[in-house]
Amino acid sequence: MSEVEQRDVVRSADEVDEVDEVEALTSDRRVLRGARSRRTIVRHAVDVASLEGLDGLSIGRLATDLKISKSGVQTLFGTKENLQVATVKCARDVFEDAVVRPAQSAPRGAARVRALIERWIEYASVPLFPGGCFWAANLAGFDSRPGPVRDVLFRCQHVWRDLIAVELRHAVGTREIAQLDADLAAFQLDAVLVAANTALRLGDEEVVDKVRLVTEGFLVPAN
Repeated sequence: MSEVEQRDVVRSADEVDEVDEVEALTSDRRVLRGARSRRTIVRHAVDVASLEGLDGLSIGRLATDLKISKSGVQTLFGTKENLQVATVKCARDVFEDAVVRPAQSAPRGAARVRALIERWIEYASVPLFPGGCFWAANLAGFDSRPGPVRDVLFRCQHVWRDLIAVELRHAVGTREIAQLDADLAAFQLDAVLVAANTALRLGDEEVVDKVRLVTEGFLVPAN
């Protein structure tokens, strides 16, 4: 092969590499745009579902609200059920960032239970979502409807209860608080929070003190 032919081969290989790089960059940008669009859509969907329930979601509704194409939303989620599942997972992530993670800085046991409850009170009172507690707004609508949406909703609820129960068990185990059934106490606290969310939506701000009073009832110091 002549020197000229060798240079042509090298040049052709370089051009192919450049084309591949451009295509890769274009693909990466599309992926990033798609990810950003997906986050924007599901975050808005969480707000809508907190007010109107997950059944209030539709691909057309979100497209209209966000002034984007219906086909674009359809491409990202495919079905309403996929959209609902993605919405629940987004609500879970936002809830964890606002409530769970900040409470982890409190010492294990009673202090962390109080921190979790205080963060929940802020989450529901401000509120983080326009309709208040996302779970209170949606759990009842899916309790008798088996499928992926119900599964992810109730998994999130169980994780929340387990967080409280784990800290209660720790407090009992270190004799910080009196003996109790941690799982039952976590269930009861969760029920109180659901009721408190309804009261807050109706304008009853006094319920916050009741939540704190109930919480302290489970944190009685051990003798």
